[in-house]
Amino acid sequence: MQKIVMLVCAALVAGTAAAAPGVPKGFLLYEKDAAKKDNDPETNWTVSDSVKTRLAVDPCDRSGVGGAGRTAVRTVTFTGVPDFMKVEQVLLYGSRATAERAMAQLRAALTACGSRTDAGSAYRYVSAQVTGLGDDALKVSGQVYYGGKTGVGGERSVVVRRANAVLVYLWAGEYARPVKRDWAVQFRDARRMTAGVCSVAACK
Repeated sequence: MQKIVMLVCAALVAGTAAAAPGVPKGFLLYEKDAAKKDNDPETNWTVSDSVKTRLAVDPCDRSGVGGAGRTAVRTVTFTGVPDFMKVEQVLLYGSRATAERAMAQLRAALTACGSRTDAGSAYRYVSAQVTGLGDDALKVSGQVYYGGKTGVGGERSVVVRRANAVLVYLWAGEYARPVKRDWAVQFRDARRMTAGVCSVAACK
């Protein structure tokens, strides 16, 4: 669960700021939900426009992955007790090449930090190329393991690049062995956003 806690903290530190140029207010799929009044003390929504917000998928826990060349970022984060989180993130870069570099840095991080051990457990990442979605896309799983056996606690993400935009849809919670249905909602959301992101990205 350490990985999930660290992701939650990173998202909350970003806070809420003024609207970022290039990403109109209400553009992200979950902004309407985030704007609704929520009196439940066990759930929380945040909307951040900080260009310094970490890429939601950050295997090495270093803010440098995909950090250079950003022109706008919006991140919507939902957290729920005890350990559920979902993140929607749209990042715009100054050029297509810079967005391509961000994806390359993510792939390098998934390789360099694909497995981390902590007090008898391991947290492992597995990624796979996805075809037919944007210009470049990855499906990523992070999962806890104990002595080679799957433990409870993980994350499932879809990361897409379309032109100079990078999109992230991440869910984290009490996952067990990764199965295809774990990504169903993330793929649905990623397809919806990819279909409309050219209204803010330089797709031509």
